[in-house]
Formats: sequence, C-alpha cells, structure tokens
Amino acid sequence: MTEAFKAVAPRHIAIVMDGNGRWAKKRFLPRFFGHKQGVDALIRVIQACIDRGVDHLTVFAFSSENWKRPTEEVSGLMGLVLAAVSRYLARVGQMGVRIRIIGDREAVPDKLVAAWRDAESSTAHNDKLTLNVAFNYGGRWDIVQACRRALAAGLAPEALTEERLAEFMALAHAPDPDLFIRTGGEVRISNFLLWQSAYTEFVFSDCLWPDFGEAELDAAIAAFHQRDRRFGGVNPAVTPAQEA
Repeated sequence: MTEAFKAVAPRHIAIVMDGNGRWAKKRFLPRFFGHKQGVDALIRVIQACIDRGVDHLTVFAFSSENWKRPTEEVSGLMGLVLAAVSRYLARVGQMGVRIRIIGDREAVPDKLVAAWRDAESSTAHNDKLTLNVAFNYGGRWDIVQACRRALAAGLAPEALTEERLAEFMALAHAPDPDLFIRTGGEVRISNFLLWQSAYTEFVFSDCLWPDFGEAELDAAIAAFHQRDRRFGGVNPAVTPAQEA
C-alpha cells in the first residue's frame, strides 16, 4: 500500500457486515459458522484499514431488530462475541486499535457488558484506529436516546440545534462516516447510522462478508473517490453546462 493511497483514504468507514448466514448455507453449514468466519473477516479488515490510514471503522455487529432471529442463533451470537473478545482482544490491542461499543446495553447479558468494559478500558490509550462496534444498535434508537440525554442535561428547546443534538449521539466522538459499505448484495441501510449518514457515500457489494478482504475494501474506496462530494453545494470546478 503506497503512502499516496493512505493519504486519500476515507477518514471514517462504516460497514454493515451482511451475508454470514448465506455464506454458511452455501457450504451446507449452520449459520453460526458463517458468523464465526465473519469475525475473522473483521480482523482482516481492521488491519487493512490501519494499513490504509483510516482513523475510524464502525461495524454493525447486531441490530436492535436482530432479537427477532431464532433464539439459538441469538444465543450463539452472544457467545461468539464473548469468545471473540477473549480471543482477539490482546491482538487487536497490539495493533493499536481502540475499541468503543455503541448501542443499548440494557438487554445485553451482564457477562458481555463486562467484557466490553474491559475491552474499552484496556484499549483506551490506543490511537492507530478507533473501532466502533454497534451492538443492539438502531439508528432510530440513537436519535431518541440523544433527545432523551439532551433533555436530561437540561437543554432548552430553543437551544436545540443539529450541532448540539449531535453531541449526544452514540458516535459523538467520531466524524460522520465518509464511506458506508454494505456487503451481501442487499441494497438498504437497515436502520444503521441514520443521523450520521446524511452525506455519506454508499457502496453496496455482492461479496458475502466472510469473503470480504483487502481487494473488496480497495474497490469500495476507489468507488468512493469517484464520487463528487458537494454536501448540498456546487462544485466550482463543474461548469453550468456540465452540471446540466
């Protein structure tokens, strides 16, 4: 990876890691095996993001709607996350990754919440990459909880602005995502980062998440760099004739 490529990497990439179940089904394996391979894919992508100079990586690990899945799959996912923290925490820490968990922790098992706290505290000093793991997260929940926190902080209605409300969002510590990737062939955002994605560039990949790696990440970044990001304005380099 060249220094030139690193210099133009998106500062913040968000990923919906979709396709684990279908990856397993294609191989006549239980869905759990797809989720397990998905963890390995995440480790690969974390390293690839570090190599490319990305500052923030936010991944959708478990949505607030995923509780509707079969009980055995949900239980397996909880156990897998707990095992993944135990297995990969030291390695991720050595990579210089800071871990932050975003989402509603109320319904999550106490053992898992305790493991998250340990992961967050033990990596708080790292600065190579911030990994935001969205677990039991939903974009609508995020907006509602931000409003509740703003009210609890005593923010007057007339003082409420987009900038002030953003201070209470789950990703207040990070810039809005530049690039949003969804794997697995689905073309929707599934209630992920609704507030933060107002001007994010979207790339939808047919690649199933367990197969996602450096080549697919580079293809998404290349697509990102082909976009004309105007943020509601006009690109001064574009003539009226070209714009028409």
